[in-house]
Amino acid sequence: MLDGWHEFYALLGTAAAALVALLFVAVSVGALAMTRERAGGTRTFMSPVVFHYSNVLFLSLIMLVPGQRPRLLGAIIGVASIASLTYSIVIIVRVFRSAMADLADRLAYGAVPVLVYATGGVVAWLLLTGHAEAGLNLLAGAALVLLLVNIRNAWDLLISLARRTAELAHIGNGGSPNPPPSP
Repeated sequence: MLDGWHEFYALLGTAAAALVALLFVAVSVGALAMTRERAGGTRTFMSPVVFHYSNVLFLSLIMLVPGQRPRLLGAIIGVASIASLTYSIVIIVRVFRSAMADLADRLAYGAVPVLVYATGGVVAWLLLTGHAEAGLNLLAGAALVLLLVNIRNAWDLLISLARRTAELAHIGNGGSPNPPPSP
């Protein structure tokens, strides 16, 4: 059933693992900007990116297990989708309540992951009801969307972290909390 998907999921999982590792490195470099006052923002914006990359990695590893059967795979994807959808609903509520989030953030951090995990539920149903080919194609698309939107989210996080670190460095050098814009 999954013979033709091996390279796709091997590459997808490798990309997710590499990107989460790079995110850990970037956060450690900008650790000074991670304050107790900003913990809510971390839970709302940073933790979900790590969660979604981990989900892509988990899915890739599950898809690479030899001898998968559609019903077992459907059950695993169904359980994972329900848990991930629940988490994503909590995050979408936080994102929509956040004053820091604009429309792009509401879509990328909130709506898209909810849609992807809801799609995972459809995939589980397709696999459980004998429509494996349609389910596998839909799953590949959903996993790819989740990876790509999280690349966008990781970039957004790193830009925000770099700005905050630069502000803290400016303040530490005797500057005002709001440095004048550069020309």
